[in-house]
Amino acid sequence: MKRLPLIFLAGILLTCQPLQDPASSALTFGTPKAAGFSPTRLARIDTSLQEWVDKGWINGAVGLIARNGKIVYYKGVGYDDLETKEALDREGIFRIASQTKAITSVAAMMLYEEGKFLLDDPVANYISSFKNAQVLDTFSPEDTTYTTVPANRAITIRDLLTHTSGIDYAQIGSQEAQAIYAKNNITAGLDVYEGTLGDAMVRLGSLPLTHQPGERWTYGLNTDLIGRLVEIWSGMTLEEFFNARIFKPLGMEDTYFNIPEAKADRLVNFFLEDSTGLKKSENALGGDMNFPLRKKSYFSGGGGLSSTIYDYAIFLQMLLNGGEYDGVRLLSRNTVRMMTMNQIGDLKFGVNKFGLGFEVVSAAGSGKFPSNEGTYSWGGAFSTSYWVDPKEKMVILFYQQMWGSHTNTTGNTFKVLAYQALVD
Repeated sequence: MKRLPLIFLAGILLTCQPLQDPASSALTFGTPKAAGFSPTRLARIDTSLQEWVDKGWINGAVGLIARNGKIVYYKGVGYDDLETKEALDREGIFRIASQTKAITSVAAMMLYEEGKFLLDDPVANYISSFKNAQVLDTFSPEDTTYTTVPANRAITIRDLLTHTSGIDYAQIGSQEAQAIYAKNNITAGLDVYEGTLGDAMVRLGSLPLTHQPGERWTYGLNTDLIGRLVEIWSGMTLEEFFNARIFKPLGMEDTYFNIPEAKADRLVNFFLEDSTGLKKSENALGGDMNFPLRKKSYFSGGGGLSSTIYDYAIFLQMLLNGGEYDGVRLLSRNTVRMMTMNQIGDLKFGVNKFGLGFEVVSAAGSGKFPSNEGTYSWGGAFSTSYWVDPKEKMVILFYQQMWGSHTNTTGNTFKVLAYQALVD
């Protein structure tokens, strides 16, 4: 019998083996040492968080750190109720506000991959009120009247995803935008129970941009408009699309526009700091902080979701994996690459850059914090934050639900503490 070459036999054996993609595995719990962390240094996080609670800097917080898909830190510290000393559960549901933007951006790019649009398509192709866009020229604060000049070009889908369209923010944007939007019943979308996202975005299309498209970066209602486009492209409400195409496939079981009654008690409390310390508050940004529990049909793609830190870690791990999680692929790796690279060229955005829905750490920015160049991130208005570092294959999340004088300090310090524990 003729002997087959070893290289040929090896080839047969290789083709018989199931193809394994380690990046497609789900999040699992791992030991710090196996994931390259020092247990002693990781313990510094516990010490710091408890100190912040003891000093009254925070009522409580939840943190999660994963590397190579292995969770090495996932804890809640402090209190959900400072009066009763009820502990803050790590599985609590948080108002994630602008962390909704990343999910809406992914939804849009999923439809981009299905050929529903191109990034440089004019928005007016899909919502006619955006035709013949105008740009604010003069504004009178006394009576909110204004004059405009024609836009140099149409705003595009890419402009929306990069926040370079000239659309500003209601309630938290410039003085001019707040006044003009309020007069036309345009809101930030968090506590809205009348009308639909579609109606609001049609009205938005008739209002002036605050600058010429592509001229600069301006944080605005761009992602709410993307959310409406997702509805148009898919034929589903944003809530339906998220549930059917993202949350259920990924196993995100605690992420909602409308938190079900059975889980209402898991919505964490919100705190504000005054001269006497932190106090539980039911109002912020001019709205009722129980908005996640009130049934709504207005789905803000820019800020309407509530979620757990674990659910959002699943979403981020999918992105870190190149668009796949536990065998479910939402995006191709090249689409993720596009979303997490500089898409604003030389426009100013602090020391970093901006992609299609994310801040992206630049070479200069990597000198500000331990995050490597290419790390992408964002956060929410109610003090939730995340960072994804592709070089270290690490996901970091830190969730608070408060506004206070130490909010930014604690969030950034948590990031530093996560990195300093990494030794391999």
